[in-house]
Amino acid sequence: MRRPVAASIAALAALRCPLAVLRGRLLPAALLALALPACHSDAGAMPAGAADTAQDEAAQDPVDQAQLRQALGALRPQRPGVADLYVVGFAGDASEDVFRNEVLYLRQLFAQRFGAAGRIATLINHGDNLGTHAYAPQASYDNLADTLDRIGKLMDKREDALLLFLTSHGTEQHELYLQFGPGEDAEYDTITPQELRRLLDDAGIRNRIIVISACYSGGFVPALKTADTLVITAARRDRPSFGCGNTASATYFGRAWLIDALARTTDMVESYRLASAEISAREQAEGEAPSYPQLYVGARIGTWLQHWRAQLPNAVAPPYPYPEPDADDATDAADGEQTDEHGATAAPAAPTPAHASAPPAATTPAR
Repeated sequence: MRRPVAASIAALAALRCPLAVLRGRLLPAALLALALPACHSDAGAMPAGAADTAQDEAAQDPVDQAQLRQALGALRPQRPGVADLYVVGFAGDASEDVFRNEVLYLRQLFAQRFGAAGRIATLINHGDNLGTHAYAPQASYDNLADTLDRIGKLMDKREDALLLFLTSHGTEQHELYLQFGPGEDAEYDTITPQELRRLLDDAGIRNRIIVISACYSGGFVPALKTADTLVITAARRDRPSFGCGNTASATYFGRAWLIDALARTTDMVESYRLASAEISAREQAEGEAPSYPQLYVGARIGTWLQHWRAQLPNAVAPPYPYPEPDADDATDAADGEQTDEHGATAAPAAPTPAHASAPPAATTPAR
């Protein structure tokens, strides 16, 4: 069950913009206008009926809860004497394929190249992950809380670490934007930096690698700083990032960090440097304003990372399974023309269940 309005009043009290009631939570009326102008030409338009109050469901979605139980039940316990890495991928916006694509690839990459098979959970908002065809828990606040809590109980807090990868839209108020369906009447939510920090603290997770791919995601860094934390963000606190929408299979940051940099190095700090250089060159070539990815390295996390890297398998990264969308399909989708369900081509035909280690079969991503 998603959070009631009381959970967000304090976080939104300081915002200097009108408020609208969305599905029982208070959110800025300008939320979509603030969430990645670089990604959406229509980002300033509120969804039809968004100002109406939608009552929280009396009970949690049984399909989603079944997926969550299955995913968390499949997580393996830590191994004494081994620096285990637990991985959580969180795709926040159901309306675009790039976020889902990146999280599904994250699962495959970290299982194959980084030795994390059996210790990976994916939370995904997407139109192909709804109802009886769902293959992963939804990327909601509550599901993230339950996932982190479960991992905190499974891991050795000194010996092991968490890598949390969040990919979605971000607002200028430094909130991660969540959308739970592909249509204009879908439900919405946000996660603030303080809320994310509280979830990690409550789960008792000490060693943290947090990677946030969203506009203005540098605004999360101050709240997440600890001596045992490494944070990488796709943009500075006052800058958008690029590449979401209907014209690519991955965001600029997802391409540079997840697909390219982690295929070249297992060093998280070096992966940031490689990705930052690639993004800078691409933005300059395409005439975009710099997004300025950010890096924070706590005083103690480097020792853990060095120990972890020393035990990694000698494995190559799997190929990214999602080709760039066809130019005609991308143009149609950008213009709002429907080429299949919710204005997209077919999504992956047979998504892998959340407890498995491989992503859906490689097909043209929904556009």
